[in-house]
Amino acid sequence: MTRVTTTWTTHGTTSAALRALAAEGATGALSGERGVVYLSAGRVVHVESAFTPDLGTLLTRSGAVEPDGWRAAVDGGGRQHRVGRRLVDSGRLAAGALEVCHLGALFDAAYFVLAHDTRPRRFRPGAVHWLGAVRPVPVDVVVRESRRRRALLERIWPDPDIDIAPLTRAAGADSAALPRRRSRTLTQVDGVRTAADIAAALACRTYHTLVELRRLAAAGLVTAAPPARVTAGPGPGPGAVAWDDPDTALLRRLRDALEAL
Repeated sequence: MTRVTTTWTTHGTTSAALRALAAEGATGALSGERGVVYLSAGRVVHVESAFTPDLGTLLTRSGAVEPDGWRAAVDGGGRQHRVGRRLVDSGRLAAGALEVCHLGALFDAAYFVLAHDTRPRRFRPGAVHWLGAVRPVPVDVVVRESRRRRALLERIWPDPDIDIAPLTRAAGADSAALPRRRSRTLTQVDGVRTAADIAAALACRTYHTLVELRRLAAAGLVTAAPPARVTAGPGPGPGAVAWDDPDTALLRRLRDALEAL
């Protein structure tokens, strides 16, 4: 394990601290205000945030992995930090599918940790996530993608409360004339669920859900309540649904680029 000598707390933002740790090839977990970034040899291997459904929620609710199969992988590989490897070795999920799904979940969580770049809280040297390394990503790639997402969302609708607050449907808001994805998203808005709740209910990546919610807000169909309740648990919704993901090809290209590096 690489010894961390950088006084990373002197860096004003989480992204600056990550870059300092990456320069040292550090392994461990950096906690920010909105999540935790796991590093291995200076690269990002996993990101967790309470504002996004985790990988297990997305895989099981989409029907890609049976709940019993996910639990078996966690029980059998969690202590060895090999849950991802267990999923693949058991035949429950193809290696390529795991990489693409994991990259999507990683970038979703990183958006919340890094897009509104706040001060880091602490670094735990040597900490390893129970999932295990799937496809390490350079820190600069993660930071750049998080900022790109923030810029796009702000162009659609500049209110960041849409991302984290319980959402309310405007009186008379009708989903019938909307595109299918936007209509499905609007039907989940009930005054209680957050974007993360809606993403989990639809088995959809959080960023895609944020895009649709901000479009709905721009159209005056959705408003954000004060963020008094923030959870990442799935709300009531459909069972196994198709994983609606137009960015799969983009994630595959990113995976191929990482392999080339």
